[in-house]
Amino acid sequence: MIMPNETHDSIRAVQWQGDHLRLLDQRRLPGEECWIDCRDAAQVTQAIRDLAVRGAPAIGIAAAWGVAMAAQQHVPLEPVLASLRATRPTAVNLMWALDRMKKRIAAGADATALVREAQAIQDEDLAANRHMGQFGASLITPGSGVLTHCNTGSLATAGYGTALGVIRAGVAAGRIARVYAGETRPWQQGARLTMWELVRDGISAQLIADSAAAHLMKSGAVQWVIVGADRIAANGDTANKIGTYQLAIAAKYHGVKFMVVAPSSTVDMATGTGEEIEIELRDPAELLCTAGRRTVIEGAQAWNPVFDVAPAELIDAIVTERGVIERPNSIAMQAMFGW
Repeated sequence: MIMPNETHDSIRAVQWQGDHLRLLDQRRLPGEECWIDCRDAAQVTQAIRDLAVRGAPAIGIAAAWGVAMAAQQHVPLEPVLASLRATRPTAVNLMWALDRMKKRIAAGADATALVREAQAIQDEDLAANRHMGQFGASLITPGSGVLTHCNTGSLATAGYGTALGVIRAGVAAGRIARVYAGETRPWQQGARLTMWELVRDGISAQLIADSAAAHLMKSGAVQWVIVGADRIAANGDTANKIGTYQLAIAAKYHGVKFMVVAPSSTVDMATGTGEEIEIELRDPAELLCTAGRRTVIEGAQAWNPVFDVAPAELIDAIVTERGVIERPNSIAMQAMFGW
């Protein structure tokens, strides 16, 4: 069995402090490590909306803590649940975590019980990430090169990571020899966050421009593209950070395998196909500006979807803590996740 290497697992970006939530502000990395203390649910809501905390599992965890904090403060919980739910429409983990908290509320849970539930959601995510790291790394032939997109590590989860957890486990086991990360425009999560995690945890990696990915695949340097997910439909179609779809197409053309790594809370069996997934559109200014400074001529317009959908037929493996689905389709998804 491939075991996680503790030397590649040093980051915890979502920290409960007993009466408030501390978040590592991901907008400020890698320039400075700045922490935000959220002292009520409204501040948690704002942190999610403003991308101070991002990554599907981490969003869900933060939202659960927001509900627990509101209960501690005797704030009416229904408006809190509604406000948190409205922050990000694509990542299903947010809705999953809030539904789990809502179910506990309906069962009569008090503030103490809701704190325990939020802690359980966070602890379970970390354990799931470690399992996924082992499952995913076992698919990789020793000496392989891998390419990842966006940030799927400790910053995006309770710790260790989903796709980056597979990379951590694969490097520790000697299966991964080369790691590449795409920059991930326009928020540069790959450049700012993934590279920060890899360097901090002593994993050698090279950054590439998003537009260099197909050329890299053609060179033979990578054997797997490994990405996370924000929602996986019942047929295996997967929504992830914008740019994932074109990576899946390029990987199929070049004979590079494509792996999606996400906890079972990301699987949405109520959504039949990727066509039904709402794709979040964000402010065009994110494309028109760089680091807050306008870099595109005034009067120019932009279209800024932040997710796209990779069809199941382009995916070689979906890895969750429950196991691996190779060549995913509706039948295989139903067998593992049906109810």
